[in-house]
Amino acid sequence: MKLVRYGNPGKEKPGLIDADGKLRDLSGVIKDIGPEQLGDAAMAKLRRLKTANLPLVRGKPRMGCPVTGVGKFVAIGLNYADHAAESGLPIPKEPIIFMKVTSCIQGPNDPVMLPKNSVKTDWEVELGIVIGTRARHVSQKDALTFVAGYCTINDVSEREFQIERGGTWDKGKCCDTFGPIGPWLVTRDDVPNPQKLDMWLDVNGKRMQNGSTKTMIFSVAKIVSYVSQFMTLEPGDVICTGTPPGVGMGMKPPTFLKKGDVVTLGIQGLGEQSQTIVPFKL
Repeated sequence: MKLVRYGNPGKEKPGLIDADGKLRDLSGVIKDIGPEQLGDAAMAKLRRLKTANLPLVRGKPRMGCPVTGVGKFVAIGLNYADHAAESGLPIPKEPIIFMKVTSCIQGPNDPVMLPKNSVKTDWEVELGIVIGTRARHVSQKDALTFVAGYCTINDVSEREFQIERGGTWDKGKCCDTFGPIGPWLVTRDDVPNPQKLDMWLDVNGKRMQNGSTKTMIFSVAKIVSYVSQFMTLEPGDVICTGTPPGVGMGMKPPTFLKKGDVVTLGIQGLGEQSQTIVPFKL
């Protein structure tokens, strides 16, 4: 299933994309797509629906983040060997964990705002994991059973804030609008192997990133198992899993986003995003 939340910010309704690519309204069946709707039993009920009987949504409404009630937004750094190389950093022996605050989450096609005093705002296409069942000290063998589904994420990053301002990475990762998620949450039954997904990102129509999840250093199963050793993962938590090479920081010379740029990105089977870069405003 491809689950979505559509409508104006703060007033999104639950929906799904049917086999013909049409948007169907789920608000008569469930109140939203959040932690209570992400478990296996709730998902099974949705799969039994006759989608042709659901109301058809006309037009092209805004898509919001496909899951609400995100408690934690966890991120994994340097999870592609070739991206580590372009960053001039060694391949990690264990997953690098940092956090993106939930206030940076937005819809997949909402504008991305340059932070005040930003000079190095960058892009990162990433596979997102959405947790469906409480996970605490789970094995790598069982880890994928705790996943509700997958989505496309742009882990927008301000490199000066992240690298040159001291402390942890978080300050360059958590600015408002730095977490576009969606357009869909694709349930795990429709993603039989999350390690075989092509991914790409363009800036102003020019291909910048072209990779695949098969080159991850740490697999989705390893990441879920590993993170669950250090924190309890709850339904609705989101994990972004690292980016392939081609970020602006790694270019010669380095290239960063500016007002008016358009970033377009996607992952095989998980949908596409497009964001226009806009100036800072309070």
